[in-house]
Parts: sequence; C-alpha cells; structure tokens
Amino acid sequence: MAEMSQRTTETVQRWLNDQHVDEETKNELRGIEHDPQELEERFYRDLEFGTGGLRGIIGAGSNRMNKYTVGRATQGFARFILETHTGPAQPSVVIAHDSRHFSPQFALEAALVLAGNGITAKLYPSLRSTPQLSFSVRHLGASAGIVITASHNPPEYNGYKVYNAEGGQLVPDEAEKVINFIQDVDSFAAVKSLTQAEAEEQGLLVWLGEAEDEAFIDTVAGISVNREAISSSLGQDFKVVFTPLHGTGNIPVRRVLEKIGFNQVHVVPEQEQPDADFSSVKSPNPEEREAFTLAMRLGEEIGADILIGTDPDADRMGAVVKNGQGKYVVLTGNQSGAIMIHYLLGQLKEAGKLPDNGAVIKTIVTSEMGAAIAEHYGATVLNTLTGFKYIGEKMTQFQESGQHTYLFGYEESYGYLAGTYARDKDAVLASMLICEAAAYYKGQGKTLYDVLQELYEQFGYFLEGLESRTLKGKNGIAQIQGIMTAWRSNPPQEIGGIAVEQVLDYAQGLDGLPKENVLKYMLADGSWFCLRPSGTEPKIKVYFAVRGTSAEDAQQKLDNLSSRVMARVDA
Repeated sequence: MAEMSQRTTETVQRWLNDQHVDEETKNELRGIEHDPQELEERFYRDLEFGTGGLRGIIGAGSNRMNKYTVGRATQGFARFILETHTGPAQPSVVIAHDSRHFSPQFALEAALVLAGNGITAKLYPSLRSTPQLSFSVRHLGASAGIVITASHNPPEYNGYKVYNAEGGQLVPDEAEKVINFIQDVDSFAAVKSLTQAEAEEQGLLVWLGEAEDEAFIDTVAGISVNREAISSSLGQDFKVVFTPLHGTGNIPVRRVLEKIGFNQVHVVPEQEQPDADFSSVKSPNPEEREAFTLAMRLGEEIGADILIGTDPDADRMGAVVKNGQGKYVVLTGNQSGAIMIHYLLGQLKEAGKLPDNGAVIKTIVTSEMGAAIAEHYGATVLNTLTGFKYIGEKMTQFQESGQHTYLFGYEESYGYLAGTYARDKDAVLASMLICEAAAYYKGQGKTLYDVLQELYEQFGYFLEGLESRTLKGKNGIAQIQGIMTAWRSNPPQEIGGIAVEQVLDYAQGLDGLPKENVLKYMLADGSWFCLRPSGTEPKIKVYFAVRGTSAEDAQQKLDNLSSRVMARVDA
C-alpha cells in the first residue's frame, strides 16, 4: 500500500481540524481516510497557480478545485489588485463563469472574497464566455477579471483564470507576484470574506446583465468586413450548423450570426443546453472530430454549407467543411487560421482599408502558412510563446507604441482574434468570421475546402500534426520533466536522415520572449518539431510541421517525422 508523505499527513489533519472548513468537506476526506494514495494525490502539493491561474479536478484537498483553494487564490489576487491599482476610482473585478460543476459557486466565492477586501465584484449571474469576460474588463474599465472555467477539459475538472486591467491573462512577471501573494495566505482564517447580503448592501457586489451582453454582441458584429457577401449568399440558401458543445457559446454565437444577416443557423439540439457532464461527447473539444459527430449528421440532413463548434467557455472554434468528394472534413486550427487571414486581409485590401503597418501575431508552434499569406498582403508577422496572453501583450504594446496596427492573432489550438476589443481568443468572433468567409466564397462558386486547395497551390503544401501523452498525478509530472531533460541534454543530430540544423531552447529566453520550458528542433528540409509540457493539463505535447510539394509528399514527410520522434518520446 502506498504511504503518505509527511506533508500530506499534516495537511489532511489541518483541514480536518480547521473550523473554517465545513463538515461536508471534512466528511468527504473522512470517506477516503483509508486510501493513502488518493489522499496523497489530493494533498501532496497546493494546486499550482500557473500564469493562467488554477485548473484541477474538483474535490476536497489542497491539490483540488474547491471553494477553499478558490478563496485562497482570490485573497492573493486581491492583494495584487490593491497593490497595483492606480487612479481615484474604487478597484473592481469582473467575474464570469461557464457551465461546469460548481462554476456558479466558485464565481460567487471569488466575488465575496474580493468584497471582503474592499474590491467591487461585478458578477455575471449566469454563464458567459471567456472572451466576453475579457471584453467586459476593458469595456467597464475594471482593474481585473476572473473567469471560472476549465475550457475543454473533462467534466471532473474546473479552473480559475485571472485577467489584468487590459483584459489579458497575466503574463509571467504579473503571475509571479500573484503566486507569491497566494503563498503568503497561510491559513483559511486569513481569507477575508463577506456574506452575499453584506456585499450587496455595501455596493461591493454588482450584478451584470443585458446591457453588457448587448455591448459585446454589437462590438463583435462590428468586426464583420463584408455583410453584403452574406446577403447575396443567403439568396443561395446558405446554411450553418452550430454546436456549442453544452457550453457558453450557444446564445452569443447565434446572436452575432443573426445580427450580421445569417438566418439559417441550425443548432444541434442534443448539445444546445448547458450540461456540466458534457454527456453527448467523450470530450467537449472542437479540435476533435468526434465532437462533431452529431453536427455532421444534422449537416447531412439539411445540406449545411459549414459546421462550427465552440468549446465550453467559447474561446476556441472548430469548423467542418465539405471536401471535393462532398464529405465533411474537420479543418485544423492552422487551416482555419490561414483561411481567415486570407479572407480578412483580402477584404481589407479590396476595400482600401489594409494599413501599411498591419501585423499578424502567431505562436511558435503555429503553422508558417498563415505567415506566408500575411506577408503576401504586406503584413508583418510576429511570433510569441504559446498562450494567447502573449498575443494580448503584443496588442497592448502596439496600442502604446503605434508601431503596428493589429490585424489578427491566432494559435494552432483553435484560438483566434480579430479586432482589439478583447485580449483573449474569441470563438464568437471566429464563428462569425469563418461563416462570413464561407458565404463570400460560396458567392464565387467555391467552398472553403476549394479555397484551402488554392492556398496550398499558391503558398506550398504546409501540413502540421500534434501528438500528446497524458501523464497524470505526481508520477506523471516527474515523467514529463524526465522527457524534457533527456531531449535537452541529448538532442538528436538527425531525424530520418534529415539533419537537425538548430535547437531552440526557449528556457533560455530566446528572441526577447519570456523563459519557458519549450524545445523546438529545426530540420534541414524546413520541417520542425517542438516539445512542450502543457500549462493547463497533465500532458506533454509534441508539435510537427512540414512543407511538401504536394499533399501526398507533405503527408509522407509528416508521418516519417512524427513516427520517429514519438518512438523516442515513448521510449
């Protein structure tokens, strides 16, 4: 039988003896007192506050998502807000939450702790998307934001993401301060809190609603670049199938599409309503083909032109289109991004609105195809580390310096943003933009698949892949660290006969970017692969990219690269 560490034994007893911990939580712990392995997993550490915030399995324990870890994190975040807040106005924080288990309770807990620290909490009463939270922080002039979500993680997870006054997730130097303040909260007695009645009476708990929703919808719809394309295609019976995958995207995506003129939007009925168990899918992730099974069935029934899906907090969007054989294919994040860049910049150029100093921002693990298209239109392309917070940081720098005009930012993991109204990826905007592009090209007798093939012919057959290995718990963390150490200390000289020309170790802080545990290997034929531990899940991710002379050549190169690299990773 596994033994508990001294830290676990002491922390469990502290929770059981703490008068601030309720009986329900204590009974949950008493129910597993004869399972030392489970207790060790729950208590061997404090749930780690990364640059994005907290994310973990729901349950009692210091390494779990519960109202006590949320309260402690909020107490540390409150101190950060109070020490960094400037200006005469009272500091305020906007809070939103998704459809997961305990999301409303965790959101209210955060609000009441902020109120206990004299900070006004502006709380959405029901589920709202993560991009709307980012927008609302900016729109309402708040000091910060919090969203309760675990994005597309399995149902047993929840999370807590924090945002700065710009509406962006905290970058490392900000997060480091918050982490230190959280670590200073050494007991639950140190967490200040008001009751809901006290907070409302003192004006420290304010409820948001329809006015803020309307402002968000109007702003996103305002990014549309060619509404005429929609009205002309509507005459051709343009049909959209949409699945919110039981999350927050249902209402805002439909409202935006309706506002710009789409009148044939069919929502997958089995996935329309919020469901914390995501019971119709194995994973509520639009990156996975299986998530679109029901959407494809409905699409075939009604003859849909495009299928779109958003993840539970509606910051990621996936699209499905028909190929040359009339079969639905799921576009990758890189492919959707390339199409949107081509459409957006092309429309701006045609309208004479493409700025001379325009910039597109992508991450280091995103395809070079979008970069090639952006440069074709005269835009500057900049790379950031993985995580939209870095794209948001660049946007704010552009705003302050005037050096570039932000046009578009994206990640291969289905995250996109056009417009400067937010500082996080927005599936509501991406849904609108890709549907608009599909309607525009339908007016030219093309599908988005046809457009993609034209882009390959013009810019080269770029193809990307992603492999991930999930390694859970304490042992999993050690395994992931071991893999990174082995590749860092003993880098390959060649892969499948292709020389490794350059090793980029981002832990060294390359190209002026923050230090991060990421390794990227550049090969002599222009291919590359990258190893990166996930910041939000117990995974190590391996990214691959090749450029071929044809679809077949690119696929062969990708299969060869992927199989050889993963053979070593798995060994």
